[in-house]
Amino acid sequence: MEFDGKVAIVTGASTGLGEIIAEELFDQGACVVIAARHEEQARLVGDRIDPSGKKVHICKTDVRDHRSVESLIRSTLKRFGALHFAVNNAGITGPAGRAIPDYDISDWDDVIATDLSGTFFCLKYEIPAIIKSGGGAIVNMSSGNGVVGLAGLAAYTAAKHGILGLTRSAALEFADKGVRINAVGPGYVDTPRMREAPKESLAQFAAAHPMGRLAERREIAYLVAFLLSSKSSFSTGGFYPIDGGYTAK
Repeated sequence: MEFDGKVAIVTGASTGLGEIIAEELFDQGACVVIAARHEEQARLVGDRIDPSGKKVHICKTDVRDHRSVESLIRSTLKRFGALHFAVNNAGITGPAGRAIPDYDISDWDDVIATDLSGTFFCLKYEIPAIIKSGGGAIVNMSSGNGVVGLAGLAAYTAAKHGILGLTRSAALEFADKGVRINAVGPGYVDTPRMREAPKESLAQFAAAHPMGRLAERREIAYLVAFLLSSKSSFSTGGFYPIDGGYTAK
C-alpha cells in the first residue's frame, strides 16, 4: 500500500473531517497519530480505526499551545520512531454573522490562535522531524474562504487566508530539503457538526456550491492522501480547492 512503513499525524482527528482523513491514511497503510483536544473521543476513533492499537497512537493536543504541539512530535517519535506526513486540520469557525465592530476580541483571538497560530506551531515542529525521518509531505487545511471573502466571518476568513501564506512560505523554504507542503480548500462539508445546523441552513450551504450539494468527508480525504503520496511528488506550495465550484464563481 502507498503508505506502508510511514507515520502520519492528523490534528483535529477526533471527529469530522480529521477523523475520516486519519482513517483513509490508515487504510492506505500508515501508522496514524490522532491528535486532538478531546482525548476520550479521539480514543473512540482510534479503537474504531485500529482495534488492535498497533498502528494508531492517541495524543491529547491543543494546537493553540506550542508546548503541546512540541510534545505531540516527541510522543510520535517515541512511539513510532519517525514522522513522514502531517495533516494540519485542527480548526474552529468561531461566531458567524457578526460584523467586525461587533466581533468579540476574545473570539478573534481564539480563532486566530487555533487556526493560524496552531498551523504555524505544527509546521515549526513537524518539519525538522520529517527531515530527520528522510523527508515527506504536509497538507494544511485552509478553506474555500481562504481565497474569497465572507461577510460576518472575518476571523475565520483571515486565518484561512493566512494559512495559504504560511503554506507558500514553508514550501519555498523546504522545497529542496525533501518536504512538500500544500494546502487544501474545502467548501462546506457534510460532517456530524454540520448536520446539527437547521435544514434551511444546510440547504443554503449546499446551494453555495454550483454542484448543488455538500462535500462528503471521504472526497476531501482522497485529495489529502493524494497530496501526501508519491503520485504528487512534484507538487509543493499549491492550493487545491475542493469546493464544488464555490471559488470559481
